[in-house]
Amino acid sequence: MLQWALGIAGLLLLLALWWLGVGVFGEPDGLSARFSPQATLTSLIELLGRAELYENVLVSLKRILIGLLLALLVGVPLGLLIGSSRNLEAATTPAFQLLRMISPLSWMPVVVMLMGVGDQPIYFLLAFAAVWPILLSTVAGVRQLDPRWLQLSRSLSATRWETLRQVIFPGVLGHILTGVRLSIGILWIVLVPCEMLGVSAGLGYYILDTRDRLAYSELMAMVVLIGVLGFALDAFARSLHRHWAHG
Repeated sequence: MLQWALGIAGLLLLLALWWLGVGVFGEPDGLSARFSPQATLTSLIELLGRAELYENVLVSLKRILIGLLLALLVGVPLGLLIGSSRNLEAATTPAFQLLRMISPLSWMPVVVMLMGVGDQPIYFLLAFAAVWPILLSTVAGVRQLDPRWLQLSRSLSATRWETLRQVIFPGVLGHILTGVRLSIGILWIVLVPCEMLGVSAGLGYYILDTRDRLAYSELMAMVVLIGVLGFALDAFARSLHRHWAHG
């Protein structure tokens, strides 16, 4: 109960700082008034009554899901393979660390030239952003497996598939879910600028639309909504981790 109270207090403090910042740095009757908490809340209530908002949210969530699935399909098998071989890890680590430190958004012009506009470049950029936490977490999970489990598996004449399914994968599942949670946070940050690549739906597109319509209070409401949805996604990932990794 105390943690809930402290969390609510922190949110109220953030709201107060927002209200104070607009009041101190903005003009009461100027453009900044459209970014105030009052105007934002009014626009947010109006947005929640529009069907087009939910359509754009669903499009963005679909892109997040596909990007995450692509990252899992690449990151988990590759992480299992690298984690099982010291030589392979030594050979791939410099290249992976180099690629990991390149911002996914810096690939946007290249990907658009190669794939054109639409969903395909967005899926690629999201998967590229999400694969590294999953890959590195899987490698760490394989490294931390108890060698006695593998010895027991070999002593029982288990096949490689049985060892992978019954020993290795359950042992690294917690690490994979940790990587998934980190990836969701990265995906949500990368998603909005990716959806400004000429697509006609999604939260990033809706942000541009509100800007072009000069609907600044709606723009601020969308910013708040993106934060709330991201918070909800992270809470879902945390509950999933608690259930599967510690259940």
